[in-house]
Amino acid sequence: MPDLSHEIRLGHGPDCPVCGVDEAGRGPLAGPVVAGAVLLPHDAIPDWCTGINDSKQVKQAQREAMFERIIANAPFGVGIASVEEIDAVNILQATFLAMARAVDELATKIGRMPSLALVDGNRPPKLRCQVETLVEGDALSLSIAAASIVAKVTRDKIMGQLAIQHPGYGWERNQGYGTAAHRAAIKSLGPTPHHRRSFAPVSEQLALTL
Repeated sequence: MPDLSHEIRLGHGPDCPVCGVDEAGRGPLAGPVVAGAVLLPHDAIPDWCTGINDSKQVKQAQREAMFERIIANAPFGVGIASVEEIDAVNILQATFLAMARAVDELATKIGRMPSLALVDGNRPPKLRCQVETLVEGDALSLSIAAASIVAKVTRDKIMGQLAIQHPGYGWERNQGYGTAAHRAAIKSLGPTPHHRRSFAPVSEQLALTL
């Protein structure tokens, strides 16, 4: 299970707040990419953190319950990069935009920029604080795991709302990922404004309609 050992190694404390940062939605064919930033207590792991893990390892009902506990007890930020931004600058750079926005929102809530952001992965985004990357960080760092849950649940809620506006694509189930049913819907119904035109299955379908 993830813990705070990496945060403590980096000096996490009152004078050196270290937040965890993660994203959700790099791979889907539709919808925005969302990032979360979470600042956990430095002195001890509170009871409300029990069970927090990489969002991919936690069932939906558990994720949603953990999300409510996190946002009720810890400073957090959410950053979103739109489909238009994904298509304009590519998914990696859009992910970095979302991460920067998440950290900036967290900084607004705590009244200062975190001293360091511990970011899942091996590619450092450009943030207004120091950055350290951690491969598989959502399985190692409790702060990153909490951020992954904030990002995932927030994005799932967005996709659920978009599914109501655009029925037939199954976004309430597939969250915009390229399942067989979703790809078939793109072919039969055509892409929506929320589809990523820079992603091959969408661009190929658009080319057929020109």
